[in-house]
Amino acid sequence: MSEPAEISRRTFVLKSIASLAALGLLPALAAAQQRPLVIERGVYQVHLLLHAIGTEEYTITDTHDGRRVLTTTTSTNDRGTKRTSVSTLTFADHFEPLKLEQKSGDVVSTTEVSGIKATVHEGAETRTFAQRPVSFVGFASMPAAMQMMMMRYWQYHHSPAHLPIMRASDQAPPLDIKLVGRESFQIKGKMVRLTRYTVANLMFGREILWMDDSYRVAAIMTFAGGLPQEFVLDEYESATGNLARSGVRQEMLDLAEIDSQVTPEAQGAYAIVGARLIDGSGAAPVEQATVVVRDGRIVSAGSAPPPAGMRIVYAGGKSLLPGLWEMHSHFSGIEFGPALLAAGVTTARDCGGELDFLVTIRDAIAKQHVLGPRLLLAGLIDAGGPLGFGFVDAETRAEGVAAVDFYAQHHFQQIKVYTQLQPDVLRAIAAEAHAKGMTVTGHVPAAVDTFEGIADGMDQVNHLQFITRSMLPPNAPPDAEPDLNSGRAQKLIALLKEKQIVVDPTAGWGEMAGHPRTIDAASFEPGVNAAPFPTAAKFRNMGTATDAAKFHARMEVDLRVIDALHNAGVPIVAGSDTGLIGYGLARELELYVQAGMTPMAAIQTATLNAARAMRLDAESGTIQPGKRADLVLVDGNPLANISDIRRVSKVITEGRMYDSKELGHTVGFNR
Repeated sequence: MSEPAEISRRTFVLKSIASLAALGLLPALAAAQQRPLVIERGVYQVHLLLHAIGTEEYTITDTHDGRRVLTTTTSTNDRGTKRTSVSTLTFADHFEPLKLEQKSGDVVSTTEVSGIKATVHEGAETRTFAQRPVSFVGFASMPAAMQMMMMRYWQYHHSPAHLPIMRASDQAPPLDIKLVGRESFQIKGKMVRLTRYTVANLMFGREILWMDDSYRVAAIMTFAGGLPQEFVLDEYESATGNLARSGVRQEMLDLAEIDSQVTPEAQGAYAIVGARLIDGSGAAPVEQATVVVRDGRIVSAGSAPPPAGMRIVYAGGKSLLPGLWEMHSHFSGIEFGPALLAAGVTTARDCGGELDFLVTIRDAIAKQHVLGPRLLLAGLIDAGGPLGFGFVDAETRAEGVAAVDFYAQHHFQQIKVYTQLQPDVLRAIAAEAHAKGMTVTGHVPAAVDTFEGIADGMDQVNHLQFITRSMLPPNAPPDAEPDLNSGRAQKLIALLKEKQIVVDPTAGWGEMAGHPRTIDAASFEPGVNAAPFPTAAKFRNMGTATDAAKFHARMEVDLRVIDALHNAGVPIVAGSDTGLIGYGLARELELYVQAGMTPMAAIQTATLNAARAMRLDAESGTIQPGKRADLVLVDGNPLANISDIRRVSKVITEGRMYDSKELGHTVGFNR
């Protein structure tokens, strides 16, 4: 049992106040007679991919009527997008919540507790219910200081195994909070002790949270959002690197726990018999096929019967395809691995994440066969400053070369360039990457257009928007639509084909992020219905104020561009960015078919095309003898109905066969 759970509740309150006083956080009591007494304040640094993007400031005041008020203001600037959110929590003795209001832009969410009743307004949902005797308030995006109050409440109430959170949906699971370790750091010559916890079910995956001896949250490391974030209390900022490394070690311990829940149904030598073989090469499917697997490799594939005495896996009524490639992932936590595998993804390209975590999980998957697809890494490089993205900056040519060398030493396959890079730095990065045998993908930097980006050394482009914009005249208004028959558009398409520039459209993410709030996300992405509650709630509440007609018109433009690129012979690969994990890739393929591709061509964007783009088609991307046994069994026939690609039954990664539903269940998906 943790130290706070061992002491009495009264002692806990007194010790908290004494600790705060010792830190100078309690002003003179005499001031309380004249105005609300500020009894605690602090500032958290907010990081995205270990790049500082803003702050969260909080105060706790005593209102003299037996209540206290926590106010947090979070101000961030993420790549030029400025956001401010304000949360106010009123609570009574013993940290009992009374009212919570959270404002972010024009979105306001509230929880009010009156007696045993609670009323929650969250997004479009409202619910009034009888609250449980021990339960706290909160929403998906809880500020660090709000989580601090949650932890104090949890500790005061004897650290229950499950802590219900009052939400507008009765499907919200309770939080699972676990004390998992302790560690000490030297900060400014002083030894500080921190206690490490994991918090599950607040968002997708598990957060890692550290409390200090004064019952303050020292730091939070979350892999649960669209991208990894860190919140670090000012006085612990110098320990951010140590905390991040500790968090990675904890993630791997968490993955070991998940690994223990699932074992392969088949491995070593076996034959898959009776499935429809769609080998990914473009050849006609083979009905009632046999594929023999031995020691992680494909031995044979076709109509020949299996060797005598070999174990048989019967797959009648199913289709057997090459394992899918997710070509635009931001692999943000160990839960991503089982979720992607469950969707049939056996290889994923990460397009920008936290290096220590990515290298650790990549090597564990490759060498220890922990749950997850093979990971290929693209090292993110941007210029610094408030508009920068990620922690590797390059303001000069020399810094660009050094950044490439840094990633090459860590065995990254690619470099991902980003928006703020200057042309001379881009050229230096591309030249060094090519000299190291690496390719260059990414955003077309703002200082150049796609024509110039290719001339400067880009081999691939992430996001269709950079192609579409470069089809327009330089002075075109922001909402202009490209004329695919214009000389500029035709010139760009010809250049992309000539240079075989790989395009990763991420059309599904554009649809998800840009759809109007009046359109239910599940209407075009039914995978939301199978996602764990925190993930489903996130995507159901996503959307813009865009008019539905304008939204559909924009999507039609994107699909016409994709069709034109495909028909011209420009290589296209499928990626879902920060869309719905796993299912987002299926949606991407559905959109490609809507754009005009055949189902086979769409499947190849996530198999053979992707393997070629990463120069791995000699060993992956199709079902052929000698290649890696990365395979996926789906119910139905995706050549007749591309949406059958969602109906994954079994996934085989390097010869190890897993049940899709079982994998999904380990991380909350109800497949």
